[in-house]
Amino acid sequence: MRELAMHAEVALATEEARDTRRRSRGSGDAVARIALINPRFDVSFWGHDHVMPIVGKRANTPVAALPLLAALTPHAHVVTLIDENVEPLDYAALAGMDIVGVTGMSVQRARMKEILRELKQRGCFTVVGGPWVTVQEDYFGELADVIFVGEAEDTWPAFLEDWQVGQWKRRYEQPTKSDMTRVPTPRFELLKMDAYLYASLQISRGCPFTCEFCDIIVTFGRLPRLKTSAQVLAELDSLRRLHVHQVFIVDDNFIGNKQAIKGVLRDVIQYQEHHGYPFTFFTEATLDLAEDDELMRLMTDANIEAVFIGIETPNEAALKETKKYQNVRPVKGSMLERIQRIQRAGLEVTCGMIVGFDHDDATIFHAQRQFLADGHIPHAMLGMLYAIPKTPLHARLTNEGRLDPADESEFGTNVIPLNLSRSQLRDGYIGVMHALYEAPAYFERVEALYFGGYLGEGQLGSEKYGKRHPWVRVKEEVTQALVAVVFACRLFRHVKEKGLRREYGQRLWRALTAGVPPSFITGYLYTCALHFHYYMLVQGLREGRLVSTL
Repeated sequence: MRELAMHAEVALATEEARDTRRRSRGSGDAVARIALINPRFDVSFWGHDHVMPIVGKRANTPVAALPLLAALTPHAHVVTLIDENVEPLDYAALAGMDIVGVTGMSVQRARMKEILRELKQRGCFTVVGGPWVTVQEDYFGELADVIFVGEAEDTWPAFLEDWQVGQWKRRYEQPTKSDMTRVPTPRFELLKMDAYLYASLQISRGCPFTCEFCDIIVTFGRLPRLKTSAQVLAELDSLRRLHVHQVFIVDDNFIGNKQAIKGVLRDVIQYQEHHGYPFTFFTEATLDLAEDDELMRLMTDANIEAVFIGIETPNEAALKETKKYQNVRPVKGSMLERIQRIQRAGLEVTCGMIVGFDHDDATIFHAQRQFLADGHIPHAMLGMLYAIPKTPLHARLTNEGRLDPADESEFGTNVIPLNLSRSQLRDGYIGVMHALYEAPAYFERVEALYFGGYLGEGQLGSEKYGKRHPWVRVKEEVTQALVAVVFACRLFRHVKEKGLRREYGQRLWRALTAGVPPSFITGYLYTCALHFHYYMLVQGLREGRLVSTL
């Protein structure tokens, strides 16, 4: 009887919420209570999930869409931002909202559907946007009252105006790409910023290249569009007030317009100098970065310490197949030589790698391992080729009858490979992941990069600043020494495997005896923590927990 009474109370509350929303819509001046949700991710390479408990954070990076949508919302409305990677969803509270928005990427699609199903059962008015619904518009069916395709700088405010008069549309899509010079400063203060390891900052959208498998140009187009320096500095001010120090510049190709980004970088360098280098950045770029020495110098002067590059494969036939021509242009040498140019400029290279192209056969697995060892790249996000809807790859493989229709395949990808069986591709992928992140292989790449002189000649702007201001440098190194002690204690307490603890202790001792400063030791400890994350990922793969590598 008590359970029946509880269900009746929930049903009554839900019906009351529906009635309230019906009365509020269409009045012309209705104030909306809006909740915007970023669903939780499954454990992933990018998420650094197994590192978060060690560093005392809940998530790696906040999604950029939520605080931006809040900034685009008229001040009369009340906006709540909820990141399920940081806090659980309160469905009872969500049932009292007028509008509940859910955004998400491809890897979040299953969780998005679960959330929307629960919201609809509670009578919520739901809207959905983001990368996945942009490429698969019918995925959520009737679970979404409204969908947003592509960018939403114009369509989100337009929808809210329509909602106020009770005349919203089922589907919104902008006729043109957003003018980035008019994008407002995101409302970072609405996020629980202290729960994240990094903040996120977007400077540009769009990429000039036409890689067959990539959905970036589907969503953002081929013409790189940038914010002004004034906009970027205003966002840095906002983050500095929130005591943020590490920032991920989330641009899919930071150097899509090289000349324009150089101007922004020069202004960021002046800002960093004026404020004592409060920020360290990392970002994403294409391999043609190696062709521009001035750009690399500006990036290190701005305190960008690492760059993620889509290298994809050492198989040049596969690169040409997928139209990744920027990786096979010999302007500055081979791919390995260009990677080393970037490393020598002082930028650490992390990368994305893919197996399963049409020109791949069983030899690709060893070739991937050898390439990453030769390139001294410790951190490589390896995945199986996946065909995203609306991409040229998806269209081609549909025509060839080589797509698995299952939403989540047991093989981890929807692509049926040409020169490998599906099980060969899956097992080969798992084998490479295991080989890459065995402790000896991983730390060989790490030590070659850090102690072998490959990460070299260029200095970060903060290092140059410290030389000009020795007391600042001393203060920072003392602080980092304390941080390193705490970090080490937490790392060794968290890692239970004795073999790993011994490995990390030996590697740390080598770093200490090399005479490096405390700030390096802190970074090296994080490298050990990242290895633990990769180790746990591989354990999951070997136990059969294989999901889409998208």
